[in-house]
Amino acid sequence: MEVRFAASPQAVGAMDTQQLRREFLIEGLFALNEVKMVYSHIDRIITGSAVPKTKELKLDAGDALHAAYFLERRELGIINIGGPGKVTVDGTVYALRNRDGLYVGRESRDIAFSSDDPDDSAMFYLNCAPAHKAYPTVLIKPENCQQVELGTLENSNHRVITKYILPGQVESCQLVMGMTSLKPGSVWNTMPCHTHDRRMEVYLYFDLPEDALVMHYMGQPHETRHVVMRNRQAIISPSWSIHAASGTRAYTFIWGMVGENQAFDDMDPVAMADIL
Repeated sequence: MEVRFAASPQAVGAMDTQQLRREFLIEGLFALNEVKMVYSHIDRIITGSAVPKTKELKLDAGDALHAAYFLERRELGIINIGGPGKVTVDGTVYALRNRDGLYVGRESRDIAFSSDDPDDSAMFYLNCAPAHKAYPTVLIKPENCQQVELGTLENSNHRVITKYILPGQVESCQLVMGMTSLKPGSVWNTMPCHTHDRRMEVYLYFDLPEDALVMHYMGQPHETRHVVMRNRQAIISPSWSIHAASGTRAYTFIWGMVGENQAFDDMDPVAMADIL
């Protein structure tokens, strides 16, 4: 498990391109037959993946967590962005199609991933946060989730937000998770942008061809930076940072938030005139 440390706005303001990428960009996810994990000191979130192409993969606490098992003190959100597969939690099997999700509660001991077809491997994306209470494990179907349609094609930001894990739908201790899909012809997300001091966020961008890219914007509103991102790459966004993007074409991204407040609309808007 790779470990990343927190960074202040002042430190980020002095970083060059390569330093920004080392601190915040998560590359190399979705390696075949591997579980990949990045542990961030920013609200202690773990971002990871499991791609069980030809063999079952199991979650292991490893050395970084100092725990008897992976979810001894944590909760887990999973969204499958690949072919059909299964997640087994303490002997119960959950079948996940493409874009199905799963919330796994604290104190679940044995978690394993498998694919139905090695030629169309499941690709499980993971967000994991510290938890104070054990909530039930829940299989999540996007068609049963809250959905919000925002933006317009004229403003290049027509998009659909699907909320997977949030209060009143799938209960959790602090993890909030969902997916945003841009309509064809739209390339902007989360603009006008915002910050939310009470929680951080991680974005995973996908549904991008190899020759496409996303320009992810971060930093304080008056001192922004950008990070060039490609298909199936994730980025860590501190609570003090904006988080928005424009792409060379439409794309999809998964957002995961961790912090003291789970209210989806708890955010501090940034006026377009204040972005520098």
